[in-house]
Amino acid sequence: MDTVIVLFNRDLRVHDHPALAAACADACRVVPLFVVDSYVPTGRRAGFLSESLADLRRSLRWRGGDLVVRRGDPVAETLRLARELPAQAVYVSADVSALAQRRQRLLAGECERHRMDLRTFPGVTIVPPDALRPSGGGDHYRVFTPYWRAWSGQPRREVVKAPEKVLLPEGLEGGPLPVTEHEPHGLFIGGETVARERMRQWLKYCVEDYADGHDDLAGNRTSKLSPYLRFGCLSPLELESLSENGDDFVRQLCWRDFFHQVTRAFPRINRDDYRPRGQEWHDDADAAQAWKEGRTGVPIVDAGMRQLLAEGWMHNRARMVTASFLVRRLRVDWRVGAEHFFDLLLDADVSNNYGNWQWVAGTGNDTRPNRVVNPIRQAKRFDPDGEYIRRYLPELDAVPMKMIYEPWRLPTRVRGYPAPLVSMD
Repeated sequence: MDTVIVLFNRDLRVHDHPALAAACADACRVVPLFVVDSYVPTGRRAGFLSESLADLRRSLRWRGGDLVVRRGDPVAETLRLARELPAQAVYVSADVSALAQRRQRLLAGECERHRMDLRTFPGVTIVPPDALRPSGGGDHYRVFTPYWRAWSGQPRREVVKAPEKVLLPEGLEGGPLPVTEHEPHGLFIGGETVARERMRQWLKYCVEDYADGHDDLAGNRTSKLSPYLRFGCLSPLELESLSENGDDFVRQLCWRDFFHQVTRAFPRINRDDYRPRGQEWHDDADAAQAWKEGRTGVPIVDAGMRQLLAEGWMHNRARMVTASFLVRRLRVDWRVGAEHFFDLLLDADVSNNYGNWQWVAGTGNDTRPNRVVNPIRQAKRFDPDGEYIRRYLPELDAVPMKMIYEPWRLPTRVRGYPAPLVSMD
């Protein structure tokens, strides 16, 4: 072929990018394309995306190519560019959200109508979401442990090297990158270059300690690679392949694949109960707002929510504690919390965010749908010195630990810190 378009979405990298590698092998000229549309992230994610696209453009230019940027509907802009060039095929990494599946269907129809090839490739997950089927029937696994066993034994494709050369058609302009008014995130800088260095440091110094340290709220001992996986700045397959002596960490990567295969089969995971159980939710806007602002009166919950507000990030253990408090103690609909997390978390994607929220709410894939996480016990176990709580609740700096673990005993004079919204006895 003479020319192939590679449409980038959640795969903003050049290493282990099967669609890009195949295009460079199949065609004389390759057009890496990103379309800025109405679904492009806002807030902190917009800044991270901007940095990631700039880094991707530098990587492609170093290889002789460029990142071509257009604005509008991704399907329409891809086909418009394909006709202008002309291109013989469009290559894209397959994704699973309802939006992604709809886009892929429309793109397939338009490519067929214009007599162009459309090829989809793996790369968003380690094992493709449609690769595994339960032996007892069904189109996907509903329980994690059987999926983990099947996933662990599934052969892997080879990690693909970054292409040495990417040659654009002559005269094709790249176009300006999206510009966002944002302050640097502080914790995270977008892009594959930073992602790969973080991966190297994590694998060299930290992954072997993951099993012992990942629940330590104050210790900051998680990988913090999830934003880079969410935007595709890192290949999950390459990360797994390099994670020697990191079985517990690899298990977390498997959870990510698990929720992707669930979402492929149930794309309304962000809207509908995966397993309806007849819960009656409380319509309590005041309680939900207090939870969002970190004013529930339960220190471990409020610390997590204030970390989210301040950083666009939250420790994974704190995510479970805060989510369980909203749905189990306040009885607020899981969708309220999931939307709040999705708006603020830098690493939030449809599959993992909503899959985990439904797991906590008992409407998803948890085999114990009535599971309740006790926030006081969680604080005592995973923040025994109160370091995490005090980091995000400075008004409690001088409060004895006994009172922090028994918030109903906190005196009202503690700089306006609220009483618990619900009984914690």
